[in-house]
Amino acid sequence: MRNRYISFAAGLGVATLLATAAAADSGSIYMNPGEIKWGDAPPNLPKGARMAVLSGDPGKEGYWCGRLKIPSGYKIAAHWHSTDEDLTVIQGTFYLGEGDKLDMKNAHAIKTGGFHHLPAKTHHYAWAKGETVVQINAKGPFDLVYINPDDDPSKKAAAPAAAPKK
Repeated sequence: MRNRYISFAAGLGVATLLATAAAADSGSIYMNPGEIKWGDAPPNLPKGARMAVLSGDPGKEGYWCGRLKIPSGYKIAAHWHSTDEDLTVIQGTFYLGEGDKLDMKNAHAIKTGGFHHLPAKTHHYAWAKGETVVQINAKGPFDLVYINPDDDPSKKAAAPAAAPKK
């Protein structure tokens, strides 16, 4: 579990570096949509997601705010976080369900402007219909722990390639 946390925190650290210089201090931040700096999401999220850290540092103690941009059909397998997470849908439709397996029939559609609070350690999954942007407000350090460790994309990326068959 610690390796999954380190991988996620390292990826978020890279995203933090992409945040505007204004976010580096503890003062006020004013940011319009064109000023948001997007980068690749951490490696333990499926490929195709983009992330921007708007304030704070998700890899450290304290509050942070970021946005996750995901393409239509993007799926995040069942997982949980150590801290509470507040989600606001900025664009698109974000489907969230609670449980140990992704179940597309039993999830809530949260549309643009919608909000969801996830208590710490709640087992949940998600997917998007249409390009979707979700704002995340949480307390760090932020982690993502898959219910089934084999669902963690960072494990697949780190696995050695299979030897060719003879």
